[in-house]
Formats: sequence, C-alpha cells, structure tokens
Amino acid sequence: MSLDYYETLEINRNATDADIKKAYRRLALKFHPSSNTKPGSYEKFIQLGEAYDVLSDLRKKATYDKFGVEGLKGGIPAEFGSGGAWSSKYAYHGNPEKTFKQFFGGDNPFADFYTSDTPLQFGNLQPVVVKTQDSPIERDLHLSLDDLFHGCTKKIKISRRVMNDDGHTSSIKDKILTIDVKSGWKEGTRIIFSKEGDQGPNNIPADIVFIVREKSHPLFVRQHNDLIYKVKISLGMALTGFSVDVQTLDGRLLTIPISDIVHPTYKKELSGEGMPLSQDPSKRGNLIITFDIQFPVSLSTERKHLIKQALDFIQ
Repeated sequence: MSLDYYETLEINRNATDADIKKAYRRLALKFHPSSNTKPGSYEKFIQLGEAYDVLSDLRKKATYDKFGVEGLKGGIPAEFGSGGAWSSKYAYHGNPEKTFKQFFGGDNPFADFYTSDTPLQFGNLQPVVVKTQDSPIERDLHLSLDDLFHGCTKKIKISRRVMNDDGHTSSIKDKILTIDVKSGWKEGTRIIFSKEGDQGPNNIPADIVFIVREKSHPLFVRQHNDLIYKVKISLGMALTGFSVDVQTLDGRLLTIPISDIVHPTYKKELSGEGMPLSQDPSKRGNLIITFDIQFPVSLSTERKHLIKQALDFIQ
C-alpha cells in the first residue's frame, strides 16, 4: 500500500504551506520517541518526517501531486517524458530527527514553545529550560562581643516559598537555619546558606546570606583582634601611679599596676588578652588600655602655687 503523505499529516490536498507546517508541528511532537513510546510510534515519526520533507518542497510536492509516490520515487512514467523515466528519483534520507531539528531549528527543538511564565508540555517531553539563580538575600546578624569572643549557636527561623510535590504549585513553609558562630568572627563576616530562598518552577533559589554586625559593648571597643579599654584617671594619678582593674570577657579580673607617668598619648598594652583569632582561637590579640586624664576645672591661688612648686622641684 502506497504512502499517502496528506493522510499521514492528517490534512487535505488543498492544504496551504502554513497548514502543512502546523500539522507537522503537532504530530511530530506527539509521536516524537521522547514523548511517545507506544509500539509503532517511531514508524509513524519516520512517516511524518518523509511526508513533511516532500510536501514542504514545491518541486517534490508538485511531482507527488501529479504522479504519486511511484512517480516521485521511481521516475515519471515514460509517456509523460521525452527521454523515458525522470532522472531525479526521490529517496527520503531516513533520519526523522534531522527533519525534526531542521523544522524547529537548533539543538533545542522546543525553544519556540517555552515562555518565561509557563513551559508548554508535549506528552512526557519537557522543554530544556535554562534556569537562572535569584540574587542573594542578605540579612544582618547582630552579635554581642561576648558571642564573638566565646562563639555560640544561633537558630533563625525563615519563611520561604517551596514547591509542592506536583511541581507546579507552591506554599509557604518555615525552616530553622542554624549558625555556628566561631570565636573571633569579625564585623562583616558572611554566612551563606546555599539555595535556601524561594523556590519556583523556573528558577534556582537564591542564597541566603547573613552578615555579622557587632553590637557595642559597655567596656570594650574592638579594633581588629585587639580590645580597647578606656580608663578615667585624675591628674594626680597620672603623675604618681595607680593600678587598674579590668574584668575580662572570659570572667577573669586583671589588676594592672601603672607606674609610668601617664601622658595624653600613653597606652598600656597587654599581649594575648584581646579577641581570639578566627583562624586559630588558641591565639589572641592584645588588650590596650587607654587613659582619659581628668584635669581640674579650677584651682585656688594657693593650690596653683603648691603645684608650681612641686613641678619646679621635679624639673
């Protein structure tokens, strides 16, 4: 039984070129081996390729319309030609995938059927979707100096959109993210939770990024890995000596004697009493004690005279 190309494409002989393309588009997708594994579907896919190959070409179509499959493949009958059979016999190349890709164009024949909102589906065949990742979601993580000194664990609840099992609808669900704060972390440290943002059918979820923000402390100011401790002293203490008590972040009480003359730029530095180093918490920065010298607001004439005498004696 001869192959009827019009019947194969389910169109009539008056079909236009647009009708032929539309019919092939619909049926080729329906019987493509990736979407239809029923017995006989691949044979149908081959027939569709051959039918389209003939009917989409004006010369082949004209020959087929006038002489049928026999005339197209075997040559024009002798009574219609001056030199016997037509020399240009048609033979389908037999590669329906080649026809399919030539029709749709490129290596992704389903690109024309993809929209940014909804990918169309043909049977079980899914279009190739190039997903892009959403921009990172950044949130501040406020930590005390004690948290950053000792390290701690923070649990943060987030609400995000997740895809349901059907792959098309979504819902809002809560999730607990656990952050293990390491000793010595600094302001600006970034903790990244990969792909924990909102899910969607056509996107890669965003990363959630927490950025360490250091809270102020009543006693210490952090400077890199060092701790700055400021003490108010009188002018008399600055000149005659004194001791400073410092309650450390790890609960120790340090008593530091100051026997030097404390001038306005004087600092007392204690090695290894600062913040732990994040790379090696066994090592620490320094504790730097600075001084705010409280000068008297006013002095009587007598006291000025006494101070002058004392300073003259020192010189």
